Amino acid sequence: MTTTDTQVMKETSSAGENHSTIIQPDTLSQHSRISGGSSSPSQEGSVPSSPSSKSNKVGDSSVVLDMPPTARKPLVTKRKRVLIVGSGASGTAAAYALGKHPDKFDVQVWEKLSLPGGVATSEHIEGPGDLVINDGVQGGCPTYRNTLNLMSEFGFSGSPVHMMISFGKGPTAWTNYTKTDLIDRLKDEIKRFGRTLKIINKLEFFFIFIPISKVLKWFGYSDAFCYEMVFPLTALFFGTGNQTPNVSAAIVARVFLDDDLRLFDYDPECLLSQTPEMFAFPKLRDMYQTIMRKMETQYHANRAVASVIRRNGKVHVVDDADNEEVFDEIIFACDAETVLRVLKQPSYLEKKALGNVRYYNDVTLTHEDDEYMEKHYELHKDVDQYFIRTDPNDRSKLEMSFNLSNYQPHLKDTGRNIYQTIFLDDKIKDIWTIDEIDKSKVRFTRWWRQFSHTWKHFAFTVPLWRYVQGTKHTWYCGSYTLINTHEIGIISGFAAACRLGASYPFIEDKLAREQFEQYLLMIHGKPRRYGCNGATFLSILFAPLMFIFVGLALFVQFIMRCCGKDV
Repeated sequence: MTTTDTQVMKETSSAGENHSTIIQPDTLSQHSRISGGSSSPSQEGSVPSSPSSKSNKVGDSSVVLDMPPTARKPLVTKRKRVLIVGSGASGTAAAYALGKHPDKFDVQVWEKLSLPGGVATSEHIEGPGDLVINDGVQGGCPTYRNTLNLMSEFGFSGSPVHMMISFGKGPTAWTNYTKTDLIDRLKDEIKRFGRTLKIINKLEFFFIFIPISKVLKWFGYSDAFCYEMVFPLTALFFGTGNQTPNVSAAIVARVFLDDDLRLFDYDPECLLSQTPEMFAFPKLRDMYQTIMRKMETQYHANRAVASVIRRNGKVHVVDDADNEEVFDEIIFACDAETVLRVLKQPSYLEKKALGNVRYYNDVTLTHEDDEYMEKHYELHKDVDQYFIRTDPNDRSKLEMSFNLSNYQPHLKDTGRNIYQTIFLDDKIKDIWTIDEIDKSKVRFTRWWRQFSHTWKHFAFTVPLWRYVQGTKHTWYCGSYTLINTHEIGIISGFAAACRLGASYPFIEDKLAREQFEQYLLMIHGKPRRYGCNGATFLSILFAPLMFIFVGLALFVQFIMRCCGKDV
């Protein structure tokens, strides 16, 4: 579930607990002296010469956490040095999986911000109560097994919630918990949509490359059904915004029908199952800091990558303070635009795969303007969590809002209705209603660089990843490699770590394991383990087919560009 989304660091922890060493840029030279004299930071197990560490307050990035003597491990000279760039969902997952093998990997995580978590953050907002909200990511569904397992490993759990939506206004209004005039008018199409989803699912190999808007038109669905029901629902869960009509039809079918990827249940009467069970994240700031602190890794906050040069079988990385370190492997767990900016001499396929990821500028306003919400939505303050507004002059354009007080458990009893409204794609900001929000009631504003996966993403980007993974000791993870969800971010980090030799951490959870194996086969072209099994057979079977398909995809893309088409 995507929207455009710090506990105090403890000085000490109990003996025997896993720990990361958190290092700031201004301590690099000191660490270099400890680790052997070069300008690079220490190997894992080294500690700053300072005898004590200061407590880390919320937002304070000046702390160095010492590993207690009982948790220190001797340096192993033959361990593989791995750099993970970014500490969002994918970077954290990769660090966790690699950190479980301290005898094999010496892992560093470089994060350009002061805190881990990427777009999944917690923010203080103005007003009574000194409240903290989760921003960027709100929650997920029970099929997010890898996310939930990782949370559980560090003592966190999601809070159960039942999803309540309110889309449209007046004659176009509909919800998933009560019948409306729109649902009654479109009841025949809602029932027929279930059969259409099954057809799309059976012929996925074809429909993966067809936008949902074309498929619905082929099957004779009305504009009202498309623009008031299907597109808003898809936009809400994938953050696809104004690109929703171009989303792959096969992906839409999967989120309704696939047991492994399903986000919500199809309902033949209301389209969306009545109040499906979801979960809300705990405070993301606390969760990500705790996970990063307890892992067997070195975490460097406020350390951005300036350049990456791959030569002589090694990866040379320079940070924004002009410190250079040499690694055996690098995992990019940041956005594709950053990779292209810092990676020197990318291969042809790397440039193609990364360059095909399309980004848009969105802005989120956190506010308490009831009048704005009542004007544009059918507002039920004590019930609704999600809102979609379709532009009356161009129904392909959307704005979305959330009532965080009905989603995040710690906000429910505050007596405040805290909303977030997302305005999509600043290239069309002339149709935004952002100026109608009372500025005195705005609590927080955040701009996002958000990627959107249209059918072109699945035709020209996703098939290429298997051919760029491992190029010159370079690996790629993040939700942009497949679908824009927190769960895919987590799985992609595990996949990159496993390709380096780490074990998959949740082998006993059947659903989590199957989700991981599907991703690994699709994005890396590899089974989890080779042998006499179905995954090995599929990897061998699809290898020549994918090679042919990628060749055709690149040719089609070339022809489209020659014809002036936007690809």
